[in-house]
Amino acid sequence: MSIELDITRTYPGFTLAADLTLPGQGVTALFGPSGSGKTTLLRCIAGLEKAANARLVVNGEVWQDGDFFLPVHQRALGYVFQEASLFPHLTVAGNLHYGKKRSRAAAADEAGILDMLGIAHLLPRKPDGLSGGERQRVAIARALLAAPKLLLMDEPLAALDSQRKREILPYLERLHDRLSIPILYVSHAADEVARLADHLVLLEQGRVLASGPLTETLSRLDLPLAADEDAAVVVDAVVGAHDSNYHLTRLDFSGGVIWVTRRDLPLGHRTRLRILARDVSIALEGGNASSILNRLQADVTALVAADNPAQMLVGLRMGQTALLARITRRSRDQLGLAEGMGVWAQIKSVALLA
Repeated sequence: MSIELDITRTYPGFTLAADLTLPGQGVTALFGPSGSGKTTLLRCIAGLEKAANARLVVNGEVWQDGDFFLPVHQRALGYVFQEASLFPHLTVAGNLHYGKKRSRAAAADEAGILDMLGIAHLLPRKPDGLSGGERQRVAIARALLAAPKLLLMDEPLAALDSQRKREILPYLERLHDRLSIPILYVSHAADEVARLADHLVLLEQGRVLASGPLTETLSRLDLPLAADEDAAVVVDAVVGAHDSNYHLTRLDFSGGVIWVTRRDLPLGHRTRLRILARDVSIALEGGNASSILNRLQADVTALVAADNPAQMLVGLRMGQTALLARITRRSRDQLGLAEGMGVWAQIKSVALLA
């Protein structure tokens, strides 16, 4: 199962050129700065814009190939925009019914979708009686009730304030966990991508700079992501233990264990960590005379200059897990760091994403 696309779309002063094979399940994030071509690519996939001589195959179903172009209304897709765009004269139930009418396939599991998005109690209300986050959840439900084979989401949180974003993110995680269809998710917010995506496509000025599994792509030092002040990696972990005495939770991953402030999560719960490069320091020895709780053995895989002439970016690996550290050039020289060296990575702060 996969999404195969080869799309070129030219405008005055801008050309989008994307030749990609994407996973046929899970969340693929299209990530990049404004004007990089994320929304244009999504609109071409939806058929809202027609790219000449393009090829698009969604899990074996041809949507475009040469002169063949499947019209938008015949593509089994759901599209969620930045604005919910609900019909103001209809109740939530009425808006959802519109989504069901669009379905050409077997009926979607309406009760399951209402439960997954937590909107069953909103059915009698009209859109003007909903919060921004509630309206967006209704828009997602409407798209899913059309029983799509592909869900397109164009910065669905961009119009929400930080509080509403925090409210809706757990529901988006449910989509990730429960849906068997592929989701293409456009965003320029690194924290959203880290929390939701399995696969990452990095776009810049209409070109694909990289496409690959999220954890691998974020740790690449040859990409602009690494030079960003908020450069970070994502680590998949499992809740291994709770320490009631110190109010801590132990998270186990392929490279060792990380302790975080106590979280009310069951043992065995799968979670994600986001670790910023600036929150990682390096030592040559792993003694206990430090207030930093998380000290892990690692190997240096790469050293590259950062945009700031005073700093270096260091690639580290702990088992199968990659890590980034941002240190000063002086620290590199004082420690004598070189590729292949064994060191201790000291993690000062960890963001638990889910």
